[in-house]
Amino acid sequence: MASSNFIDYVKINVRSGSGGAGSLHFRREKHVEKGGPDGGDGGRGGHVILKGNSQLWTLLHLKYTKHLKAFDGKGGEGGRRSGSIGKDIIVEVPLGTIAKDAETGEQLFEITEDGQELILLRGGRGGMGNDHFKSATNQTPQHAQTGEAGLEAWVILELKVLADVGLVGFPNAGKSTLLSVVSAARPEIADYPFTTLVPNLGVVSYRDYKSFVMADIPGIIEGASQGKGLGLRFLRHIERNSILLFMVPADSEDINAEYQTLVQELRIYNPSLLDKSRILAISKIDVLSEEERAGLQKTLPKNIPSLLFSAISQEGIEQLKDAVWQLINSPFSVK
Repeated sequence: MASSNFIDYVKINVRSGSGGAGSLHFRREKHVEKGGPDGGDGGRGGHVILKGNSQLWTLLHLKYTKHLKAFDGKGGEGGRRSGSIGKDIIVEVPLGTIAKDAETGEQLFEITEDGQELILLRGGRGGMGNDHFKSATNQTPQHAQTGEAGLEAWVILELKVLADVGLVGFPNAGKSTLLSVVSAARPEIADYPFTTLVPNLGVVSYRDYKSFVMADIPGIIEGASQGKGLGLRFLRHIERNSILLFMVPADSEDINAEYQTLVQELRIYNPSLLDKSRILAISKIDVLSEEERAGLQKTLPKNIPSLLFSAISQEGIEQLKDAVWQLINSPFSVK
């Protein structure tokens, strides 16, 4: 994902089509002296529909399209001919896209499956023609319904990345390097904070042609839940990961304190995130001696599965993938 192309928030104006008017018409034929009413119904207006597309990963295609309008329905005609239905507008979005009312902030729905279609705004109903209003006492009705007006609204589309495992850690914990080693993703990597400015996704190949999706979430800093650093903008992407892989580098001054800080930031932002299954992975162990590794193992938290690895030497990578796969497929993991 190029940072300039990853857009996870857009505000758009959408308008559904108006329904066509019913026809006010009477049958007229050469040998029929008094033809009755035969006005047809108007067609309904077009809907505005959101459709899930698993090939999309950004809302970039909507960034410069602020107004979307479906087509109006056509009016009815004589001979009880109904007007045509207005063409729907189908807006394709990535999986994990949430639609919200821009005024109230109310969540309308979420797109989670490829091909899933949900109506964002319904088109107006078509009016009934005068044929509907005939009766024994009103054999020549002189009125037909106008079509129902379409709806208009400002809507916020917000993307939350869907992945099997999300990488959680401070800047320079080695998340991007790990993703580049275990998948074909090529995130930007450098030795300075906030190299990763957008989430990156990679498909990790596993044994027997299995695979899982890993997401590199931009680095958290202490105070991110209060808006510091990159703030809340990317914390929401963690919500859609099945399990969380906490990463702390082996050369950290205090691994336990760093891990607890990460946990606290997630707790403040959304306590339910801590219900997800977790693994603690200690990265960059290639900088440690065997004696230092043995001592490090004794200091790790006891209430969370932990392991050591190096993305550079690839030591412990297979064990890491095994642990992730087992946790993803555990009946106790949060999906």
